[in-house]
Amino acid sequence: MNKGLLVILCIVVLAAASFIVLKRLPAAQSTVPATVKEESMATQTPVLSPTAAPARPTYTSPPPVTVDPNKTYTATMTTSLGIMKLTLFAKDTPVTVNNFVFLARAGFYDNTVFHRIIKGFMIQGGDPNGDGTGGPGYRFNDEPITRDYTRGTLAMANAGPNTNGSQFFIMHANYPLPKNYVIFGTIDASDSASLATLDAIANVPVGESGSGEVSRPLTPVTLTSVTIEEK
Repeated sequence: MNKGLLVILCIVVLAAASFIVLKRLPAAQSTVPATVKEESMATQTPVLSPTAAPARPTYTSPPPVTVDPNKTYTATMTTSLGIMKLTLFAKDTPVTVNNFVFLARAGFYDNTVFHRIIKGFMIQGGDPNGDGTGGPGYRFNDEPITRDYTRGTLAMANAGPNTNGSQFFIMHANYPLPKNYVIFGTIDASDSASLATLDAIANVPVGESGSGEVSRPLTPVTLTSVTIEEK
């Protein structure tokens, strides 16, 4: 074979091979394995705390008491399932009511969730972390508890004596809890609209929490805001 023709042939073959390699590389480099996408989507769980919520302030000590025990304080909780109005017991538990009023007016509760729901027992919220681990950065002491845990009762959740922070619960039904949780408000028994909202929240489907308790809402229930009125 003519040497010149052989050289030309070699060049053509090499060029064709190079074209094939270059054509395949971009496809191989830009393809994400399907198993990675499916795994990522399969392991997603419902978001319990708003991801776009602004950072909340934390405090080093409880707020000074500024509520007037001779005034009537009402809290209006606007939730993703309706509104609940609660009368606060400023005369009976001024420190606890003061704490709740302070945090509410500071916007601490805005766009948090009810992270623990047990139908026939209670709904729990007030945690900025949305999972039961958060608080305002301080704790304060208990106040005397004389009332019972009846339907609509608002009380403080805690981790033991004198460990109150920001988390609270609202009783969905009468329940004989030991008097270890400061009661500081209630939904009026004649307020059918607020009680209907309480029922709607308590009836949200739940699954297992990290501890194995069946109380984690499968669909987030948001506490949009808490507004305080005094008179």
